[in-house]
Amino acid sequence: MSIELQNIHYSYGKVKALNGVNLTVGEGATGLLGPNGAGKSTLIKIMLGFLTPAEGQGKVLGYDVRSEQKFIRRLVGYMPEDECFIPGLDAVTFTALMGELSGLPRQEAMKRAHEVLFYVGLGESRYRLVDTYSSGMKQRLKLAQALVHDPKLLFLDEPTSSLDPTGRQEILELIGEIASSKDIRVLLSSHILADIELICDRVVIINKGEIAATGRIEDLRMINYQLYELRLKGELNGFRRELEEAGCRVEETEDRLVRVYTPPGFDRRRIFLSAARNRVQVRQFVCSQTSLEDLFARVVGVD
Repeated sequence: MSIELQNIHYSYGKVKALNGVNLTVGEGATGLLGPNGAGKSTLIKIMLGFLTPAEGQGKVLGYDVRSEQKFIRRLVGYMPEDECFIPGLDAVTFTALMGELSGLPRQEAMKRAHEVLFYVGLGESRYRLVDTYSSGMKQRLKLAQALVHDPKLLFLDEPTSSLDPTGRQEILELIGEIASSKDIRVLLSSHILADIELICDRVVIINKGEIAATGRIEDLRMINYQLYELRLKGELNGFRRELEEAGCRVEETEDRLVRVYTPPGFDRRRIFLSAARNRVQVRQFVCSQTSLEDLFARVVGVD
């Protein structure tokens, strides 16, 4: 397993940041989701060995988070959300320095710096000062420094933050390639749920310092309800009221699409019967997938 955490607790003074976190992460790409203040950053810092848990045990790539932090950091690449650059350095010098700090000999670090900068699309601008880089180039550089020492596991914290749509798509394509074709496991922390749906096949949702849900995205989508999308004609008040009394959740979008979320065991034929009783014409009926946004809102209790 890449990550194994058992009963992890951590507090900032009297504020409980993590409360009995149990987590197992294996191969492939895993998304880490949670609202602000949920404990995501604290969890990542504990896994990197920057913070020591008050209680509990944990291993990352087989190394103990309490006593073997330096071995963890040699095998893990970390792309932080905030800028991590040193003023006055060009990209290749900065990336090579990050390689040395991760345990590479100087010559090997410089060689790898050139390689990864070409890989992320910064080869032609690798001698430019980082201070002159655009936001998109800086995101690519943060990814390069996380890859320079050939890690076994990548922690990516909000990798598409502040990017325009084109830059976001380019970074996601790079991350997707890393996750699918390289022998590198990926933990992607992001508030952009579509990014995680695109890259990851598993998700961990953390809320108020506790793991709220974990598993394959496809499996978690099926928790609790089925989603049907309808196009209807007629007065909907009676139709909506009848289905809600039966335990369904009914939403109407701005473009008049009606979404009906049905509880476990609900016979979808009841939707048609309710429509007929209330003189509502069903013009379109689609059994649809629930999105990761739906799952996230449901698990953390967001309406």
